[in-house]
Amino acid sequence: MTRTYREIRNDLMRRYPEGEMPGGVSIDDIVQLRLQNTFDTHLDIAREMAKVMRNDMAAYDADPSRFTQSLGCWSGFHAQQMIKAVKRQRGTAKGVYVYLSGWMVAGLRNRWGHLPDQSMHEKTAVVDLVKEIYTSLRQADEVAMNDLFKALSAAREAGNAQAEAEAIAAIDAFETHVVPIIADIDAGFGNEHATYLLAKELIKAGACCLQIENQVSDAKQCGHQDGKVTVPREDFIEKLRACRLAFEELGVEEGVIVARTDSLGAGLTQKVPVSQGAGDLASDYIKWLKTEPVTADAPARDGELLLAQDGKTVRPVRLANGLFAFKENTGRERVIEDCIASLSQGGADLLWIETATPDVSEIASMVEEIRKVVPNAKLTYNNSPSFNWTLNLRKQVRADWIAQGKIGEDAYPDGTRLMSPEFDETDLGREADERLQNFQSDIATRAGVFHNLITLPTFHLTAKGMDELSNGYFGKERMLAYVRNVQREEIRRSVSAVKHQHEVGSDLGDTFKEMVGGERALKAGGAKNTMNQFEAA
Repeated sequence: MTRTYREIRNDLMRRYPEGEMPGGVSIDDIVQLRLQNTFDTHLDIAREMAKVMRNDMAAYDADPSRFTQSLGCWSGFHAQQMIKAVKRQRGTAKGVYVYLSGWMVAGLRNRWGHLPDQSMHEKTAVVDLVKEIYTSLRQADEVAMNDLFKALSAAREAGNAQAEAEAIAAIDAFETHVVPIIADIDAGFGNEHATYLLAKELIKAGACCLQIENQVSDAKQCGHQDGKVTVPREDFIEKLRACRLAFEELGVEEGVIVARTDSLGAGLTQKVPVSQGAGDLASDYIKWLKTEPVTADAPARDGELLLAQDGKTVRPVRLANGLFAFKENTGRERVIEDCIASLSQGGADLLWIETATPDVSEIASMVEEIRKVVPNAKLTYNNSPSFNWTLNLRKQVRADWIAQGKIGEDAYPDGTRLMSPEFDETDLGREADERLQNFQSDIATRAGVFHNLITLPTFHLTAKGMDELSNGYFGKERMLAYVRNVQREEIRRSVSAVKHQHEVGSDLGDTFKEMVGGERALKAGGAKNTMNQFEAA
């Protein structure tokens, strides 16, 4: 439990009744340093944030409207600014997490350049990003706490007892910027032992939640691309157990595992598991394989793999690369079985079902089947930028209205024309936007989604922002483009990054110089610091 300002100060005063340590170090300065260091290690972060997630999951079970959210961040600065914004706008960051996307690590954070989401990036890049995010969030704590102690010093210098009490109360009520990270470990980057080793490094970096998918590690594809290949359920369960053992070894007993299934869009598997009897995991996986009968007209060939199914000998359809095909239109059934196995036999805590379109009813129907076996099943859902949200939701509204007899087939065009701005202010456009606004609430209450995330928002936001600024700055507007679109908005929205020197800790440096040097301190925050121009901001 976090200690209060007075508890720490009183403890120090008992040791150093003169009010300072030998060497002239002030006790008040020690109190500040201890309080602004909100966590001793990143492993402590993992342990504490796991408790946060568990409490949030319990709150969701009691009330499905209390779902959690995150945005995918590809740098510590993005994560820091997101949490700062949420705290400023809502007064708290409770229920908000950071998502670490393997896609963004591959695309933006590896040494080999921009790569597709196929697990080709270095394992260490994922670990390094977790460390970086938590370093940035902890620095936000330090900067904010330093500001609170500056207010405390000012109150004391002015002899204002009420202001001093209020400053101390604000210090004790301080809420950390550190929040849970859901870290994407892809398909485990190798066998189960490799998964375990990487999981340990991610946890030591601070991750309290690991998301792992049931694709083949060396054939991994982005969840929204074709060519996905899944592994038998026994193989995936072993990787889930590897993650659990990593949590347990490091004392993160409440660590959270998200089991992701890509079976809805995966038509291939790498191998045929060995069944020991009807109804086991292997037989339930094998039954979905696409097969052809072995007959006198189509006899078995040398070297061909054959299966016995329902008293008949069949050959599974095998591609030239050795991969096996599943029967068409069996993805939904395989997803349901994947999820049940991951929860009941793999010890997963949350599910992730990768879908082709954002459809609340589709997810809800699968979750309903899963909950018949695992009643408290909960999901993390990817509100993916790979979806054309406008087009999908407008198509859904159009189809619903036609089915209800509200409109005829010719009322709105079918197909991509629905994306046109001409439909923005139509009844259909407004209805689609209302469904977009309510999408996360609907999927949380109807489909068991505990956590809503957007995987790549900071990727797209950066691209869009640079396009807008470049268009004006390198065009006719020049500096007006920057000032109007960036700086004025920062000032008027109270975005703290407008004071960029303060944002990266220049005031922290001044404070520490004063702690050790007193009046000799050479400070950056004097009268000639141009950041003073933003004091009224």
